[in-house]
Amino acid sequence: MTDTIKDAAERLERWITQEALPLWQRLGLSPEQGGHYEALNADGGIDLDSKIRVRVQARQAFSFAFAHHRGWCDGEAVARQLMSFVHDHTAHPSAGGGFTHLMGPDFEVIDHKQDLYDHAFFLLAYAWCYRAFGDTAYLAGAERLIAHLDRRFGSIHGGWIEGDYDYPWRRQNPHMHLFEAMMALYEASGEGRWLARAGEIFALFQTRFFSSEREVLFEFFEEDWQLKHAPAQAPVEPGHMFEWVWLLDWYHRLTGHPVEAYTEALYRKGLEIGLVPSGLVLDEVLPDGTPRKHTRRSWGLTELIKAHLVRARQGDPEAEGRAIKALGDLFTYYLTATTPGAHVDQRGSEDEVTMDKAPASTLYHLVVLAAEVSDYARTAP
Repeated sequence: MTDTIKDAAERLERWITQEALPLWQRLGLSPEQGGHYEALNADGGIDLDSKIRVRVQARQAFSFAFAHHRGWCDGEAVARQLMSFVHDHTAHPSAGGGFTHLMGPDFEVIDHKQDLYDHAFFLLAYAWCYRAFGDTAYLAGAERLIAHLDRRFGSIHGGWIEGDYDYPWRRQNPHMHLFEAMMALYEASGEGRWLARAGEIFALFQTRFFSSEREVLFEFFEEDWQLKHAPAQAPVEPGHMFEWVWLLDWYHRLTGHPVEAYTEALYRKGLEIGLVPSGLVLDEVLPDGTPRKHTRRSWGLTELIKAHLVRARQGDPEAEGRAIKALGDLFTYYLTATTPGAHVDQRGSEDEVTMDKAPASTLYHLVVLAAEVSDYARTAP
């Protein structure tokens, strides 16, 4: 185990700056089409066979704009290229705004549906491209996109519907990432209307997503935000509970609104129902902790570490030590790919590797984590 949080921060930042970002800059973009590939194979080669999610373009644009802003790499060319690519090749042809959903391996759009979750990451990418490069075209893009979402997908019950397709339920997950994007847009622009939109989503968290009785975050809902499943049988994703701990703390820092009752409950309950003995985070459980899935994806651990740091700042005397241990676990179980800078995506019921590809979309989680750990370590005694 790494000895101190400063050691852990230096190790992770070194991995990001010297291995991960250079790898994705070198291999991520198709030199012919200009879009970003979906993943790397276990041998470090590009996955040329998988379909490509359009939102991967936005998540990678965010990652490189974010890294550029921190001085970790010269990411401007990559981020700008990806934003140009999506506008030129994946804009929806008839919806009046927004983007399509899926491309084939040849970067031709094969699914034109519009999905709310996808669009949260375009808003996040706009925020960070504007913040990193100062180009007001990105802020204008965000304004057009939120107007499109409001016009086409705004719900009389609050928030936005899932998209322009038949869906079995409404999800909290897109709203969680829209909450993130609204706060990022507020920090980038200083315009209070973005923070007000974040406040609308915070209200949904308080009244719909979070169960004060069970102290869990519910995922799936009816059109009017009634819970889709019986409470005892409703799916819970511990990784999302930890992610909300970090997001709520960010909202508190922007607004002063008290959130510790929520962050403490989500954190404590998440530790209780979401972790396996090795320290990895289960992908999905029931509210009592019974696993619905025995798999453990890498991103859940990144969100656990961020939650540890929030709770350490809030005065939990054991949280920093937990963060140091979990950072060691991240390297032991996930940042252990044979290709330097790649990662293992998922492990199974015995912590064995079950998905050895490295999805490009996970870089988003890793760069944010590296920044959070570095910022925390700089203020640690």
